[in-house]
Amino acid sequence: MKAGIVGAGLVGSSAAYAIALTGAASEVVLVDLNSRLAKAHAEDILHATPFSHPMRIVSGDYGELRGAEAVILSCGVGQRSGESRLELLERNIRVFQDVVPRVLSQVPEAILVVASNPVDIITQVVARISGLPPGRVIGSGTILDTARFRALVGEHLRVAPRSVHAYVLGEHGDSEVLVWSSAKVGGVPVVEFAEQIGNPISEDIRARMDEGVRRAAYRIIEGKGATYHGIGAGLARILQAIGSNEGAVLTISSLCTRIQGISGISLSLPRVLDRRGIAAELWPQLSEQENDLLCESAGVLRKSAAEVGFL
Repeated sequence: MKAGIVGAGLVGSSAAYAIALTGAASEVVLVDLNSRLAKAHAEDILHATPFSHPMRIVSGDYGELRGAEAVILSCGVGQRSGESRLELLERNIRVFQDVVPRVLSQVPEAILVVASNPVDIITQVVARISGLPPGRVIGSGTILDTARFRALVGEHLRVAPRSVHAYVLGEHGDSEVLVWSSAKVGGVPVVEFAEQIGNPISEDIRARMDEGVRRAAYRIIEGKGATYHGIGAGLARILQAIGSNEGAVLTISSLCTRIQGISGISLSLPRVLDRRGIAAELWPQLSEQENDLLCESAGVLRKSAAEVGFL
């Protein structure tokens, strides 16, 4: 599969590197306003391919995207000193109003994968600008938060994170919802599994895991300025599911109409992903409290979308 990445900064270049390591695509094109940066990343990542998977990686302009089945959008502008979150969002919307038509002029049939934050709102913006069916505009959403949740549960239980089936839903942000009620390991509810192995999950441990997931980005940014390795791997996983027509169930962001009283909001639910894009949307088992929290998360996103006129 050929893939494009628009925005070769920390997230875009990390995604390209992860794609090379996993073999998620056979060809990647990096596009960036800073052509020297894109070219340097392409050359550097090319040198990793003898140790991983054969992959052609080049830099270029939008014309080089022709033939791409999926394009990751990791572009955008950084926050200025004294600038509000809303002002930053409005400037980033202008970036996507320029970028999305340029991409679609070359690859009108491509699936667009949004990585830029706030990812749920930007996903909604891209869906509106592009006019594409919702299933072909995918936000990375809570794919990383879900990975963080599974990693922490796996660490506590001393099992492989891949054996943990647990989801984080809603906003990729402070209102996200960790779904404990349906979390399982090997088909056994997580809490029961923990009791069986003599390593129970107390309310204190649960609270620490919640904090570990919900505040992860803040800690990482405080330590090194940005998060990019984890989300780079998540983006590679999304491309892998598309390119292999896998039908993988991933917590990704897209327009949702299944929450009572909330419509037209992009947020994360478990969704089936294949070569067509999102093939199905799933509604997990939730406790009453989790359902209420998910509705609250949708409300937070609805307010943000309304502020910038994309509701």
